[in-house]
Amino acid sequence: MPEKLVVIGNGMAPGRMLEHLFEKAPGAYEVTIFNAEPRVNYDRIMLSPVLSGEKSFDDIVIHGDGWYVQHGVTLYKGHKIVAIDRNARTVTSNHGVTEAYDRLVIATGSSPFIPPVPGKDLPGVLSYRDLDDVEAMILAAQARAKAVVIGGGLLGLEAAAGLRAQGLDVTVLHLMPSLMERQLDPAAGYLLQKALEKRGIEVVTGANTKAILGTERVEGVELADGRVIPASLVVMAVGIRPSCVLAKEAGLAVGRGIHVDEHMVTSDPAILSLGECVEVDGRIYGLVAPLYQMAEVAARHLAGEGGQGFRHSDTPTKLKVTGIDLYSVGDFADAPDREEIVLRDASAGIYKRLVLQDNKILGAVLYGETSDGGWFGDLMKKGADIAEMRDTLIFGQSYQGGSPLDPMAAVAALGDDAEICGCNGVCKGKITSTITAKGLTTLDEVRSHTKASSSCGTCTGLVEQLMSLTLGQSFNPNAVKPMCTCTDLGHGDVRRLIVAKELKSIPAVMQELQWKTSCGCAKCRPALNYYLLADWPGESVDDKQSRFINERVHANIQKDGTYSVVPRMWGGMTSSAELRAIADVVDKFAIPAVKCTGGQRIDLLGVKKEDLPAVWGDLNAAGMVSGAAYAKGLRTVKTCVGTDWCRFGTQDSTGLGIRIEKFMWGSWTPAKVKMAVSGCPRNCAEATCKDVGVICVDSGYEIHFAGAAGLDIHGTVVLCHAKTEDETLEIIVALTQLYREQGHYLERMYKWLKRVGMASIQAAVVEDAGKRARLFERFVHSQTFSQRDPWAERATGAVASHEFRPMAEIAPFREAAE
Repeated sequence: MPEKLVVIGNGMAPGRMLEHLFEKAPGAYEVTIFNAEPRVNYDRIMLSPVLSGEKSFDDIVIHGDGWYVQHGVTLYKGHKIVAIDRNARTVTSNHGVTEAYDRLVIATGSSPFIPPVPGKDLPGVLSYRDLDDVEAMILAAQARAKAVVIGGGLLGLEAAAGLRAQGLDVTVLHLMPSLMERQLDPAAGYLLQKALEKRGIEVVTGANTKAILGTERVEGVELADGRVIPASLVVMAVGIRPSCVLAKEAGLAVGRGIHVDEHMVTSDPAILSLGECVEVDGRIYGLVAPLYQMAEVAARHLAGEGGQGFRHSDTPTKLKVTGIDLYSVGDFADAPDREEIVLRDASAGIYKRLVLQDNKILGAVLYGETSDGGWFGDLMKKGADIAEMRDTLIFGQSYQGGSPLDPMAAVAALGDDAEICGCNGVCKGKITSTITAKGLTTLDEVRSHTKASSSCGTCTGLVEQLMSLTLGQSFNPNAVKPMCTCTDLGHGDVRRLIVAKELKSIPAVMQELQWKTSCGCAKCRPALNYYLLADWPGESVDDKQSRFINERVHANIQKDGTYSVVPRMWGGMTSSAELRAIADVVDKFAIPAVKCTGGQRIDLLGVKKEDLPAVWGDLNAAGMVSGAAYAKGLRTVKTCVGTDWCRFGTQDSTGLGIRIEKFMWGSWTPAKVKMAVSGCPRNCAEATCKDVGVICVDSGYEIHFAGAAGLDIHGTVVLCHAKTEDETLEIIVALTQLYREQGHYLERMYKWLKRVGMASIQAAVVEDAGKRARLFERFVHSQTFSQRDPWAERATGAVASHEFRPMAEIAPFREAAE
């Protein structure tokens, strides 16, 4: 009979503990988890990339819903435990759920420390600890807020970089004279400050916050010296405190955190605790590596195994800001009996400092070039005598012996206990033995089985070197991911060969490129159909059966089998005649729901499939065409009223939006494309979260692109500035055509940007006027074949519409007599 194990908290530490426990003692426990957050377990280390837009929530999920089902775990989402009854051995949640336990694990984590300054409770003041905080910051970013981050430590700087990546003006206020003073010496802190300022982040050190100003919501931050920093968003990132109130109320021994022994057992033998909420041997921990060590120790104890308990070791610090390489470990404070070795390369922005005592490394600070951080950390952890390599030590592992060595030889020389992945505490021996034992051949497989390189990703290069060392020539880190199982070719190769071999039909592609299947599959056929239409307009014939259902029937299927119809409204403008026509269609066909969309359109929901051609015909009669709400193509161009009506408008945003939409509608693209034009920097049309956006300014038009506001949320980046409407249109059309020619099927514009890089896009669309003109011309040519209304073709009978008619009417069956 399995024992009942209840876990309070669903963070990274208890998640890792359960992984170990299920491996060591499968079936030993019936597990129930209470998670105060309304979601599954995710990688909190990666919240910064989510905030910056580099990753989505789905990218950082550790255990999806299926994992809990697979292991028979009951997960209560959004249930905060409010009471522990140790005598009855039960826990109770804020929703009234009471669960009995044989063993209990408390993993309540930590809470942000909020300085007790006036105004700390105003709307717009946030902390930075979980996904809810990140989502709130992203929403604030969409409003183009001015942000102040209080705290220049690890979390504060990651938050600042993420908010800046979302397009906000950001100021960091830090009490101490240099940033990250607990992890960096002043020299490295200076270099870090300069790097952040180059990114447009203002840094104020020695800043003592006196008050947060505002009445209805935050308006600014006042410093003790009288300065006022305007802000509509304030992020508190001053520090954390263990969340141990629940344990204290239950009568467990508590100090700064919940007291546990080396096996993670509290003062009650039936209760364990781990993570940021615990205090072990007088220390509390906030970095993930020691928390994962706790998880392994707790799992061994629950599984009835012996083994070593938790042992303190210095954990490296790395800043998760793209483009800033920083590594710090150990103690680097000055002392009379210590020596230091320093390397500075001002031109390259490199700073390295090693602190030594009795020929042993006590601490290391690396900025700008951190590849030897793991090696220095390993030497420090082992207490290795470095006397013989004292003169070359600062140059790193590859230079021991006086000259550079092959990096592979340096990796081979690492011991099996050398830590490769600091985030997950994975050593070299674990990685190499798992590769061999399980026959792993890809980085994703290694990540899945060992967790190495699965968090912040800074150790990916080392992991790939280990894979190359273990697998030899059979490992190719640059191997192309095939389109699907029907071919070994990737999207890029297929596109290139379609043009090079002048292939103009799906059968020709499959024959000439040696497809492994006779007819392809649901992944490759839609992609091939798009590539052929984009690369050979007018010569390739659209294969309707290679499109998804919505594109085949030119409407979006709903959950009950009916469809939604969205007529196009140029630039979001409409008229009384169009609205009357829509109302008449709704009444005539008994359409049950009418909805205004976020793209300034009207959505008719619940249309029967057999009614679609007639609905389209009536809308066509009023001058409306398909809104392509179903299409991998241009869907909407959202606008504000601009100079027509707005007091702040700088240009005719409505007119430009209508011009763009009428010019570009009907075009097919790799994925959906949404655009917007805002008449001034107040951005009422939300142009900075669209695939292509225009912000009108007094001097012309600021062109943005590569935004998203769906499952993934990304702020746009600025492509260029245009002086006239004509130039703006030409640039947008050329940009879209370049995306049509280079994009992989279903690859959104922001993912295309990440893959090909801003430099190549600007070179083709902005810097080379001749190339831009040729892209524009190719788009215009393709439009002569694409700009046709599919609704009108089917409503008038120009294209067969038999698929919209029922095959047969079947009368209801009579019940059989008893």
